[in-house]
Amino acid sequence: MSRRLRLLFTALAAAALLWLLLAAAERFLALAQRFLGLPAWLQWTLGAALAVFASLGVIVLWWLLRPRRRRRPVAAPDRGTLEERMQKLREHGADTGALTAELGELDRRRASARIHVALFGEISTGKSSLIRALAPHAAIATDARGGTTRAVGHYDGQLTDGRTLVLADVPGSREAGGEAHETMARQEALRSHAVVYLCAGDLTRQQVDELRWLADFGKPLLLVLNKADQWTSAEREQLLARLRQQARGIAVDVLAISAGGSERYKRQLADGRSESVERQRQPVIEPLLQALARLTTGGAEALEPLRQHAVLAGLHQRTGMLEAQTRAEEAERIVRKYARRAVVGALAAVAPGSDLLIQGVLATGLTRDLAQLYDVRASEVQIEDFVRQAKLTLRTGSSIVLAVAGNAMKAFPGLGTLGGGVLHAFAYALIFDSLGHALAASLAERKTLDQDDASARLKTLLADAGSGRLQQLATLTIDAWREREQPPATH
Repeated sequence: MSRRLRLLFTALAAAALLWLLLAAAERFLALAQRFLGLPAWLQWTLGAALAVFASLGVIVLWWLLRPRRRRRPVAAPDRGTLEERMQKLREHGADTGALTAELGELDRRRASARIHVALFGEISTGKSSLIRALAPHAAIATDARGGTTRAVGHYDGQLTDGRTLVLADVPGSREAGGEAHETMARQEALRSHAVVYLCAGDLTRQQVDELRWLADFGKPLLLVLNKADQWTSAEREQLLARLRQQARGIAVDVLAISAGGSERYKRQLADGRSESVERQRQPVIEPLLQALARLTTGGAEALEPLRQHAVLAGLHQRTGMLEAQTRAEEAERIVRKYARRAVVGALAAVAPGSDLLIQGVLATGLTRDLAQLYDVRASEVQIEDFVRQAKLTLRTGSSIVLAVAGNAMKAFPGLGTLGGGVLHAFAYALIFDSLGHALAASLAERKTLDQDDASARLKTLLADAGSGRLQQLATLTIDAWREREQPPATH
């Protein structure tokens, strides 16, 4: 287009814009004149409505245009607190070897002052091919199956400026039956200073969730589109734009590479036959090398605080899971102990109503021990109120308890011939087993002595006639009865 034509179009556009502004101003003045001619009460009403709509418009505009908040990393306790929790777990007989080893690996990598980068992503996105391109002298085992990485491998790669990186090739996510491998991959990602997340196209919901999980631990992330040579330039740019939108506020950078690797194609021979040929594609990874160089400019020392935070945050979660498991096992032991005591007390009761006194004392002890196990502060008054409410629940549900106990005696051999006393004892075994499990579940979830929640759980468990649970209670009752009936040994 010539210079004169460009000037003519510019002048026409300016004239059109000026006309629109004058028309808008004229319209505004006409509306203002009509507004001033209205009664005062109507002016105030319309003015208030316009102010409300204007405020809502400003709020909506601010919500749409406001900058996104940076994702806050998962909270991590200090190391001393973690070590104290591990020591308590060891005192309760828990195996904390893996947690202790993780702390040792944290110290070892910090002392080495080497930068560790994990290659993360779904199966068959080309992680092993990328390792081969970044570390050409590494011996990497591959085969034709998808998801062939079964353990974490470490290889030395080199940046364009001569610095070396420790590259971790981790098992791919979404493997069939690969939950253990996925856990292994995530733990290695937390140990690394940075993560290269590899994809081969649009991100799935699961991949986005993985990216957010890594970002929640404060990991510096590079989202890398591999096999970029299979798209045209326009298709590749559109795909990168979608990936940048999905990884906004999560990834440090989004880029495209081709890790190379092998490909098979059919070659036509002169005699008309065809053969399958495998050839190596040339890797194009310069954008990734440049991004890694920028990300690691400050060296391991600059990235170490984020890495340490991620490792401690991961250990915090793993320690919490082990604590919950250990407490659940201890709660099971406590519940079984009190259920057995309730059975023995019911069998030994001689005076009418004397078993009520015995079971009330046991219920108080059960509540106190479980509250102490879950570090829930409960006063004696709260414990007494809970036991009183539990008794009311049991009184209204006594018919259900007896029905379940009676059916159990018919269903399990040996119980049906033992008489009403054993039925009475089995009912108390069911009561205390239900009470203990209901209270333990409520304390674990609510972190307080919630009487209503525990009572609701108790009603559900009392009506649960699951054969496996009843079989255990039947065995407990029979064993206690046989021990009571067994004559004392004579010397």
